[in-house]
Amino acid sequence: MKSEHAFETHELRFVATRSSGEVSAILMTPANPKSLLVLGHGAGAGMRHRFMETLAQQLAANGVATFRYHFPYMERDKRAPDPQPILLKTVRSAVRVAGESSKHLPLFVGGKSLGGRMTSMAAATEPLPETRGIVFFGFPLHAPGKPSNERAAHLAQVKLPMLFLQGTRDHLCNLDLLRPICENLGQAATLHVIAGADHSFHVLKSSGRTDEDVLIELAETSTRWFLQQK
Repeated sequence: MKSEHAFETHELRFVATRSSGEVSAILMTPANPKSLLVLGHGAGAGMRHRFMETLAQQLAANGVATFRYHFPYMERDKRAPDPQPILLKTVRSAVRVAGESSKHLPLFVGGKSLGGRMTSMAAATEPLPETRGIVFFGFPLHAPGKPSNERAAHLAQVKLPMLFLQGTRDHLCNLDLLRPICENLGQAATLHVIAGADHSFHVLKSSGRTDEDVLIELAETSTRWFLQQK
């Protein structure tokens, strides 16, 4: 379906896992795409959430196609995420289907919060075919109010460049913990901090910025980073 913003959207379905069946996906493609990002959603909101939709539009404005998809629990309107093996298998299925749909484009993977972490965990277990890097739109390093770095233990096994986009008010990611993690990962990790943003990338009016400003920054920063990965 054509849109006034010069991109096309196609809705499709694919088999997430044999046991959980099919899930929905949306492929959004600008007129002259430079790359494709497979984009997983956060734990509490699906691929049609306003953040996901607007981020995909901003990425399209920068020449990045996106493949958004549902995890099985979200497809069935359940609140609790699926067991981790199902989440990881769904990531792999989404990457495979997205890659087959746009074989000519450089392929990147990642997601918002849970979607990003499940993507890196899948990549740590077994390489994701043809992928060039992972982008985290808010890495959920720990539970709210419980600072820890245990959720980052698998990142050392990821053999891909990683971009961390993190807000200074993110209650799921203490930057004092994340910075040394990124430093230990060396050239594999790039950290981009967004002043005043929380885990949802919302900013206060007193910051002088709007949520739309932040989404533009997320899209532009991601696009520049994609172009740097060969």
